[in-house]
Amino acid sequence: MTRVAEFRPQQAGASDEWHLRVDLAAAFRLAAMHGWHESVANHFSLAISPDGKSFLMNPRWRHFSRIRASDLLKLDADDRSTMERDDAPDPTAWYIHGRMHAALPQARCVLHLHPPYATALAALADPEIKPVDQNTARFFNRVAYDMGYGGMANSADEGDRLASILGNRTTMMMGNHGVLVAAETVGEAFDTMYYLERACQTLVLAYSTGRPLNVMSDSVAEKTAQEWEEYRDQSLAHFEEMKSILAKQSPDFAD
Repeated sequence: MTRVAEFRPQQAGASDEWHLRVDLAAAFRLAAMHGWHESVANHFSLAISPDGKSFLMNPRWRHFSRIRASDLLKLDADDRSTMERDDAPDPTAWYIHGRMHAALPQARCVLHLHPPYATALAALADPEIKPVDQNTARFFNRVAYDMGYGGMANSADEGDRLASILGNRTTMMMGNHGVLVAAETVGEAFDTMYYLERACQTLVLAYSTGRPLNVMSDSVAEKTAQEWEEYRDQSLAHFEEMKSILAKQSPDFAD
C-alpha cells in the first residue's frame, strides 16, 4: 500500500521511523531522477537513534530508482557482525557510513555520490569550489577536501579517516572519487547535494571556456555563504516539493 497520505513537512529530530524511511527512499529516487546515481553503487544513510549509531541504509546493489521505504536496512554502527548478515550491505557503504555514524552524531543524514560535475571537479589537481557565482559561494570555506584517495573504502580505518576529514563540515570533495554531504535532515542533505552539483556544473562549464574566472573577494563570498545559511526553510521546502512531484510519478517509493 502506498503511504503518500502520510507525507508531512520534515522536522529536525523527527523520531518516527516510517517517516524517516519515506524521506530517505525519496532521496534515492530523486537522485536517480536528477541523474546523480551510478549503476547500483553509491549509498545514503540516515540515523534513527539519538546517538546516531542506529541508522537506515540502502540494501546492497539495489538501483536507486527501485528503492522503497520498506527496503531500507536497519544497521548498528557498533555491530561488528554486520557484514556476516545474509542481507549485508555493500562493504564500502558499511565502512564509510558505519564509521561516520559512529564518530559524528551530528551527521544524521549522509549522502555519498559520484555525480558527473562534482566528480569531474574532484578529479582536478585543485578541486576547490571557487566562488564565481551565488551557488558556488554557498560552499565558501565550508567544504572539507580529501586528497588522500588510496582505493576503495573497504576498511574501518578508511571510514575513520574520512570521518576525521569531514569533522563538523557538511560537505566533502573526495579527490579522485566523488562527494559526500552530511546534514541534520534528509531535506537539508538533498538540497545541499542539489546545489553542490549545480555549483560544480557552473564551475566546470566556466573552466571549459578557457577564460579567466571572475572569483569573488573573500568578504563577498563569506557574506553570501552566511546569507545561504539563513535559508534552511527553503531547503526543507525544496525537498517537500520534490517529494510531491515524486509522489505523482513513482508513488511506490513510500511502500
